[in-house]
Amino acid sequence: MKLPVSVFIITLNEELHLEKTLKSVQNCFEIIVVDSGSSDNTCSIAKKYGAKVFHKEWLGYAKQKQFALSCCTQNWALNLDGDEEITPEFLTRMKTVISEDIYTSVRFKRNDIFIGKSLSKWSKKPNNLRFYKRELAHFDDSRLVHESAYVKGKELYVSESFKHYGYGTISCLNEKNNTYSTLKAKEKFTKNKAYSTPKLILVFPLFFCKEYFLHRKFLSGMRGFILSVLKAHYAFLKEAKLYEYHEHEKLQKK
Repeated sequence: MKLPVSVFIITLNEELHLEKTLKSVQNCFEIIVVDSGSSDNTCSIAKKYGAKVFHKEWLGYAKQKQFALSCCTQNWALNLDGDEEITPEFLTRMKTVISEDIYTSVRFKRNDIFIGKSLSKWSKKPNNLRFYKRELAHFDDSRLVHESAYVKGKELYVSESFKHYGYGTISCLNEKNNTYSTLKAKEKFTKNKAYSTPKLILVFPLFFCKEYFLHRKFLSGMRGFILSVLKAHYAFLKEAKLYEYHEHEKLQKK
């Protein structure tokens, strides 16, 4: 018997990893794929694995996910990206949460696959809120990136993780960092947030130390060092681009 869960995924040219994603959720009742115009085999792969495919012009991350959530019919919803894969342990945890019916949302750990493999099991993993009761969840469309559902009720934090292949290469991660930092800086600028000179100067070394030492990426060898540098660079880019937005505004007012 399939789990009463709607899996929803927003896609654009995700053929590289989408098959792994869809195979991992075949025990769920419903799979919703909202595609914004893929030119590869994304949609045919989705249909092959029984997904309901909807076409929607790109609205932005939060609005696109809100639309995908609105297409779901089950009481529980699981938000995945097209480069992610759930594990058997993840699936078992979902079953337990549904049967116990104590919590309205669950925050799982994210296992980033970087340069071919996971980081050390002792390196701290990020966490994401991905599983929740559909009718209690919504996305804040003022967030241009790093969108996450806001869910009413009691949240559970668990140790089970899902695999994330989106950080597979340095090139891929650099491209994402460039795109996401622009969106994050724009979001802050739109909300009238000022840049900070001390933060601009210190954010890179402080963030590197946080990732490399506090989050124990040094235990992952050279891959941990490289990933810490890239994450620190992303933190720097967000603040630098916010500064850039403010400087452009000053020039326009002259």
